[in-house]
Amino acid sequence: MSCRLMSAPVCLIDNDVNGILCVNEEAKVILDDIAEPVVVVSVVGLYRTGKSYLMNRLAGHQSGFALGNTIESKTKGIWMWCVPHPSKAGHTLVLLDTEGLGDVDKGDEKHDTWIFCLALLLSSILVYNSLGVIDNMALERLQYMTELREHIRIKAKQDDMDESEQYLNVFPAFVWTVRDFCLELEKDDKPITADQYLEGALEPKPGDSDRIERYNLPRRCLRNFFETRKCFVFPRPAAPKDMKRMEKLTEAELDPEFLQQANIFCQYIYNSAPSKTIGAGCTVTGTVLGNLAEVYVESIRSGSVPCLENAVISLAKIHNEQAVDEALQLYVSEMLKSIQFPVDPKQLFNIHENAKNKAIEVFIRKSFNDTDKTYQQQLAMNIQTQYERLCEQNKEASENLCQSVLRCVFEPLENSLRNRDYMKPGGHRRYRDTLAQLTRDYRSKIQTQIMSEEVLRKYLEEKEETGRMIQATDECLTAAEHQKELERQRRLLLEQEQREREAENLRQQQILEEQQRAHEEHMRQLMEKQRLEEERIRQENERIQEAKLREQERLLQERHQQEAAELQMMINRMHASNSSSGGDCCIL
Repeated sequence: MSCRLMSAPVCLIDNDVNGILCVNEEAKVILDDIAEPVVVVSVVGLYRTGKSYLMNRLAGHQSGFALGNTIESKTKGIWMWCVPHPSKAGHTLVLLDTEGLGDVDKGDEKHDTWIFCLALLLSSILVYNSLGVIDNMALERLQYMTELREHIRIKAKQDDMDESEQYLNVFPAFVWTVRDFCLELEKDDKPITADQYLEGALEPKPGDSDRIERYNLPRRCLRNFFETRKCFVFPRPAAPKDMKRMEKLTEAELDPEFLQQANIFCQYIYNSAPSKTIGAGCTVTGTVLGNLAEVYVESIRSGSVPCLENAVISLAKIHNEQAVDEALQLYVSEMLKSIQFPVDPKQLFNIHENAKNKAIEVFIRKSFNDTDKTYQQQLAMNIQTQYERLCEQNKEASENLCQSVLRCVFEPLENSLRNRDYMKPGGHRRYRDTLAQLTRDYRSKIQTQIMSEEVLRKYLEEKEETGRMIQATDECLTAAEHQKELERQRRLLLEQEQREREAENLRQQQILEEQQRAHEEHMRQLMEKQRLEEERIRQENERIQEAKLREQERLLQERHQQEAAELQMMINRMHASNSSSGGDCCIL
């Protein structure tokens, strides 16, 4: 099933009969068929805040994700809608609409926490949807953010790397959408942007009391976990009486400002949401995303804490084993459809090289995080084993063909032997001449076959005793002629053995050349992939350093502004004091 045929959302993560999270098989099948990179947008937030409407807008549809028109939460678990990406060719946009958090009928905070964590782990951009304003109450509702360290691990074993930087490296971009916003975006009588509104709400308070720490904790988590933060504010979309039928409202019936903000929001998501990656920048396809969801859910079901490092290892094993199998199947298929045994060894090698290169291309395209090249080397060994097996089959087919031709060519000789035509004076010479002529005839018919000389050698060895019997019977042969004939036969056998050695040396030389070319191609691909990985890591490190520098500059600027304000206050107090002293002197 293709995402282009997906006309409505399906449930991706649900509860089984025991109330435990599970991955829906239908959604997994859909993702397995998406071999292109995915951009994953997840929306989270309190229930009945309009999350599903935003997802429908992103999908380009009026309806799809259930909106509902009562106080009851309609979305259960995590629902998925895969559509072609509007602006990124060759990408699929995967929209994940989550079950509303804080549903009073459900009353399961642990379940809410796992839904929030799964949405965060699976997405490349996380949208948090809320109503009203961004105030302390709204931030306190993000208690899931403050508990992330307890429910998500980046490394299987803690290292010396700063923990905040670890989360910053792997967490998605963060977008806060504020619905039904009715205030003016102003501060100190000056207009501000929605982003400035968000950053202002995230400003920590100075001090170290417990109350201040509770106030600062969610703000600090948002700033430390998410490098990219964005905010959108939406007015109420329509009159209260029309809100019950949002799915049926036309754009003309919506508030123009709301419609404008919705379009700006969608364009931002389309243009800014990155492709989903995991681990050392490995691009996630639909197939990988489905397996990733299963890995995380299975970890939760087993009572463990989802670990990104372990998830990457599990995914690598799943996908690389599949990649090896698919590449090997392609190699075998390409070989079998292109050859008809027996075939010339050079032609077989050329077919092998072409099929091997196609198989390696398939493996590289489908492999996942094979950093140590273990699976690529395994594929190379499997291909070599298959090639050697095909070479053996080719030798068997060649041997069968040669034996068939030999039987046909030497049939007159065999008939004469059965009739005892050579058991008479002069018979040995005729036997010898006939054997030599038929040997030449055989070679002229089958000289291109790799097993031609070996089959002939075995036949001639079988006829040695026959020749000796004929020679002994032939009364016309003198002792000298007899010895001469023996020497000639030995010479023929030595020449035959030399031909066999030359043929075997040629085969060994071909094998060495094949192995050398395979090694050179393997090393070229390893170096190219290593270069690309090093470049991506360098760019990632530069991005993180730039983010840290921006944060340090902002903090330094805030400190300078505070010191300037305190200095101005001191100057003002001095002026006030001087003015008061001057007035008293005049009265005296």
